[in-house]
Amino acid sequence: MCELFRKQQMNIMMMLISVCALLMFLTLATRSLGVRRRRALLMLELSSMLLMIADRNAYIFRGDISTLGYWMVRVCNYLVYALSTFNLYAFNLYLQELLLSEGVTHKPPRRLRTAAAMTLGAEVIILISVFTGWFYTFDDQNRYVRTDLFVLWYILPLAITVIMLSVIVQYYKKFKRGIRVSLILFSVLPFLASTIQVFTYGISLTNISMVGTVVLLYIFALLDLNKEIDRANKREIEVLRDEQTRLRVMFEQTAGALSSSIDAKDRYTHGHSKRVAEYSERIAQAAGMSKEECEEVYFAALLHDVGKIGIPNNIINKEGRLTDEEFDIIKTHPVIGNQILSSINQSPYLSVGAYYHHERYDGRGYPKGLKGEDIPAIARIIAVADAYDAMTSKRSYRDTLPQYFVREEFVRGTGTQFDPQYAQIMLHFIDEDSEYLMKEREEKENYFENKELFLDDYRSDFSDGILLTGNFTVIRMRCKPEPDRRSEECLPSVILFDSLDGLIHDHDNKGSLMHYYEYGEIRFDGRNSCTGARRMETEIIKKSALSEEARQSNRLNGCTYEIRTACFRDHAVVTIDGPELCAKTIIALNDGIRYAYLGITGEHCTINQIRATLTEKTARPSDIPRIAEEVTFLEGPEGDIPNIEIDDFRSDSTMGQPVGTSIEVRFHAKSLPCARLISHCPFAVLFTSDDKRVKGKNYHEIALVRTDGEIWHTSMVTHNKIVINKNEDFVDWEEWKQQNKQGLECVITAVRNGDILTVTTELGSISTKNVMTLTPGVEDILLALSGDQVTMTDIRIS
Repeated sequence: MCELFRKQQMNIMMMLISVCALLMFLTLATRSLGVRRRRALLMLELSSMLLMIADRNAYIFRGDISTLGYWMVRVCNYLVYALSTFNLYAFNLYLQELLLSEGVTHKPPRRLRTAAAMTLGAEVIILISVFTGWFYTFDDQNRYVRTDLFVLWYILPLAITVIMLSVIVQYYKKFKRGIRVSLILFSVLPFLASTIQVFTYGISLTNISMVGTVVLLYIFALLDLNKEIDRANKREIEVLRDEQTRLRVMFEQTAGALSSSIDAKDRYTHGHSKRVAEYSERIAQAAGMSKEECEEVYFAALLHDVGKIGIPNNIINKEGRLTDEEFDIIKTHPVIGNQILSSINQSPYLSVGAYYHHERYDGRGYPKGLKGEDIPAIARIIAVADAYDAMTSKRSYRDTLPQYFVREEFVRGTGTQFDPQYAQIMLHFIDEDSEYLMKEREEKENYFENKELFLDDYRSDFSDGILLTGNFTVIRMRCKPEPDRRSEECLPSVILFDSLDGLIHDHDNKGSLMHYYEYGEIRFDGRNSCTGARRMETEIIKKSALSEEARQSNRLNGCTYEIRTACFRDHAVVTIDGPELCAKTIIALNDGIRYAYLGITGEHCTINQIRATLTEKTARPSDIPRIAEEVTFLEGPEGDIPNIEIDDFRSDSTMGQPVGTSIEVRFHAKSLPCARLISHCPFAVLFTSDDKRVKGKNYHEIALVRTDGEIWHTSMVTHNKIVINKNEDFVDWEEWKQQNKQGLECVITAVRNGDILTVTTELGSISTKNVMTLTPGVEDILLALSGDQVTMTDIRIS
């Protein structure tokens, strides 16, 4: 091993010389290091490079008896001793700088100053040895020869190293991990190499190991520097992120406070700006906008009405309709909003939303009369969201409009008032919102808890309707009878009904407009009255008789009732649990399509502390025994696949049929008796799945094509062109809806040519053509029939 090292040591020395020279250049270029640390490293690297040059030349000229060889051998051997000692001095300076710069000590330890003085003393001894031959001499062949005192030379450098090592050990834990390793290696490796070198001759193990550890010193210092820079960068990034978060929160709070102050001017539009912002953001997300763009849409919508600050309160809060002059003043609020927000140079999109949100797609809007895509996209989105919230919120002159009316308005306004793309997205949201949750809503729990019904005559007041769902709802309330009346005269009741706004219309003229329909009523003594349902059956369970004292307490303080209710398909259950009896009523509804609401009323009593809680328990057939046959509207022959009845938006669908290159589906379509929307018609679902089922295994929807001309496509369609034709038999949409209720023949075809999919529909006087460009790689497309409140019979496939 020693022989191999001896043969290669000249190459190793040459490599170390090059490395030291490179490190000197890198140290000079590394400005991130402190000045004193750079100076110490430069001294170490320079002395190490000269040491290797001297040691290498000492070997090269060893035995050369020429004059040049004579002087080179003597000078180089002296430099080897002198520079190895100087390396210890430079390392001492490096260690002192580390202790000071790392904040370990305020001044260098006395031991290090002593070690530095010892290195200077060692340099003097080396110089004397040149003339006395204490440690080495040269023979007649001009070769370096150790003397008997050679071993003594190691004592002084070893003592210096041990002193410095003691300092390193003392402050070991206060150094960073990489620095610790390099300091220990510099202190220990040369000592171990020197021990080996005492027993060997002809190799420079000590010097090579010392220079190698100097290289490691720089490497570990650089690694430590990189970590420090990374930590500093992370701290800076965290500071910037915190600052951005703080600024964003401040911006959000400021924008929110400003929008709230705007809404506060109008007592009828509380929360309007925030709702419009939320609707706008949802539309932007569905339209495929980026996260940053969606945020811009949100804040622009949040401040879209800021110009109303400049509108007089008496106009904003006027009861009833505005005059033409007052409306002209209202129409200035986009201009005022633009003037307010245009000064925010960092967020120019804010003024865009305020300025253009009352423009119309057909060019008949204000203030600029822009048309089509000349209107900024942000404003087109806000226009849709603003119109939706205006129709679904209470105003001074009207209540919230029914959902079907809102939907029809968007159908009529598509392409005229609204951008077709964004209006279509809103229509999709409306169709998914089967319970009409996306509107201005009061907190129901707070409403019920604070609501008191003071009932004199029977049905003189009502609570809001509570929707019956497939999960059980538990309603608790207190009832206090009127004094001086008999108990049987002071009873609460519940009314089961359906209406578009979820309210009972008993004393107003809105019943027909809201399609109010009453199934019946149930008194809390177990009696029921079936007015519109197919059948109602009540089972009464008597409880233990109350004492006279308990009855008197109930009359004075009131008693608590609990109602449990749910529905399953076309049946519902209402269980009333009171102090003296429990009555369970099963109601056979007219069908499974209409909604059922429960409203609370009564006579000669006060009802309060009403609290309704929707539980997680799902109603099962065993919870609601069937008392009448299941209602079905399927009439007509069966074709190639089974007939299908769709009671709600996409509540069922046929099996998927392979499109291949083309497919044609013919059937008889008929809207259900309670259908009232244009969208209550057949749909074609284009999709892929492993089991040919809609929502089946590995289901991916491509598009939903409606026979009324609407289409909803996913990211699997990169482009779509739609053409809607109304033939000469078309009168208006109301007539078309009536024809659908009577029944119409429908034809749906799909033709595929590569990535181009063309779907045509024909239903009565309306035909559509959709040309879709698919994303590459879409294979095995399936077509299924679905819809909303419609039956499809005699389905033929070719």
